[in-house]
Amino acid sequence: MSADLSTGGPAGTAPAKDDGTAELGVPRSRVVLASLMGTSIEFYDFYVYATAAVSVFPLIFFRAGDDGAALLASMATFGAAFIARPVGSVLFGHFGDRIGRKATLIGSLLTMGIATFLIGLLPTYYQVGLWAPAMLTILRFCQGLGLGGEWSGAALLATETAQKGKRAWAAMWPQLGAPIGFLLANGLFLILTLSFDHDSTNPDMDGAFLTWVWRLPFLLSLVMVAIGLYVRVRLQETPVFRRAVENDERVKAPLGEVFRKNWWELILGTFIMLATYVLFYLMTTWILSYAIGNPEKTGGLGVPYSDFLVLQLIGILFFAAFVPVAGWLADRFGRKPTLVVITALLLAFGLTFGWWLSADSIGQGTDLNTVQMMLFLIVGMTLMGLTFGPMSAILPELFPTNTRYTGSGIAYNVSSILGAALTPFVAAWLVQAYSVAHVGYYLSAASVLTLLALVLSPETRTKSLDSDGAASRAISEEIVSEP
Repeated sequence: MSADLSTGGPAGTAPAKDDGTAELGVPRSRVVLASLMGTSIEFYDFYVYATAAVSVFPLIFFRAGDDGAALLASMATFGAAFIARPVGSVLFGHFGDRIGRKATLIGSLLTMGIATFLIGLLPTYYQVGLWAPAMLTILRFCQGLGLGGEWSGAALLATETAQKGKRAWAAMWPQLGAPIGFLLANGLFLILTLSFDHDSTNPDMDGAFLTWVWRLPFLLSLVMVAIGLYVRVRLQETPVFRRAVENDERVKAPLGEVFRKNWWELILGTFIMLATYVLFYLMTTWILSYAIGNPEKTGGLGVPYSDFLVLQLIGILFFAAFVPVAGWLADRFGRKPTLVVITALLLAFGLTFGWWLSADSIGQGTDLNTVQMMLFLIVGMTLMGLTFGPMSAILPELFPTNTRYTGSGIAYNVSSILGAALTPFVAAWLVQAYSVAHVGYYLSAASVLTLLALVLSPETRTKSLDSDGAASRAISEEIVSEP
C-alpha cells in the first residue's frame, strides 16, 4: 500500500488525529526536510571554516615562523563569527518576528552561503599580505551573521509546526544538521587530504592541497545553497505565526520588547546553552587542533590529520545517533529533568580530561593509544547529542510568539560568545600554559553555570506556543501524548 506523506497514513485515508498537516498547508515531511537541510548546509559552511582554521589557515593566511602564534591567530578569526552571531540574531530576528519565518530563513541561508563561497576565492597572505587575514575575518563575520539568523528560524519552523506533545521530537530535526554538516565538511576534507597526499604534520607549502585543493569545499557550498533554497521557497508560513498576524500580535520593535518583558528568559536561555557550546567546540574544533598539533611547539599530540579525522568522524556518528534519543527523553520526562541529568554528566566528564588526553596517558604521534582516543570521542560525542538535542525546543519555548525569533536567537548566540567563541582559543592557551586537564576543568565550570540556570528555569514541555490569551490556556487543556 502506498504512503501519503501529506496525511501520514496510507493513501486515501483521512489524516490522523492531531497530525496538523492540513493546518500546515504542506506535507509534514517537507517541513522536516526544510529544517534539516537548511541547518545541515549552514553547519557544513561553519565546519568547513573550522577545519580549515586548524589545518590550513595558520599556514597560508598568517605570517610563518611561530606555529603556536599562527594557530592562536587563526582561532581568533574563527571566533569572529561568534561576535557576529548575536548581531545576526537581532537583524534576522527582527524580520522573522515582523514578516515571518520563511522569508527570513531564506535570507540567512543566502548570507551564509555567499560568504562561504567567497572564502574559497580569497588570495593568501603570500599573495596580498595582511589584506588576506583581514578579508578572511570579514567573510567569517558574514558567516556568523547568517548562522545567527539560521538556527532560531529553523528551530521555530520545527517547533511551531509540531504535533502536541512531540515538540522536542520535531525540534531535534534541525539539531541533526550539526552532525550531518560536520560529516559532510570533514568527510570531504578527509577525501581531499588522502587524494592529494597532504600531511598536516609536515605540510608541503607548494603542494596541490595548500595551493588550490583546500578551496573546493568552500566553492561547493554554492551548490548546496541552491538546493536549500529550492526546498525552503516551497514552504508556507508556520501556523503559530499566521495566528499571531491574524490576532495583530506583532510588535514594531521585537528587540526592545524582548529586553523589556523577557530579560530574565534571555539570561536563562543564554546560560542553559552555555555548557553545550563549550562541549561542542571542544569536541569538534579544539580536539582537532590538539590532536594534530606539534608536541614541541603547541603542546599537541602530533597525530597525522587524516588519521585523527577518521576517529572524529566515527565519533560524530554517536553525536547524530543520540540527538533523537534526547528529543524523545525531553518529550517523555520534560526538558528540565532531562537536561539537569545530562549537564551533571558533562561536569563529571570535564574532570576526567587529564586522564583521557595527557600525553603520558594516551601517547603521541604513531604511539597514540587509538582505542583510548576513540572512547574519549565516543563519550564526548554521545553527551553532545544528548545535551544539544533538546535545545531547539527549550529555547523557543521560553519566549512569546511576537518575540520568539529574536529572543531565542539572542539567547542562543550570546551564549555562543561565552561558550564557543572563546573556547578553542582558551583551550589552546590552557594546554600551552598549564595542561590538558585544565581544558576539562573549563568544561566543568561551564556545566556548573548551566546547572544553576536549569534549576532556576521553568518546565516548558506543556507550554502553548501561541501568545494570545485564548491559546495560552491552562496546562491541563494541553494534550500531551507520548512520542
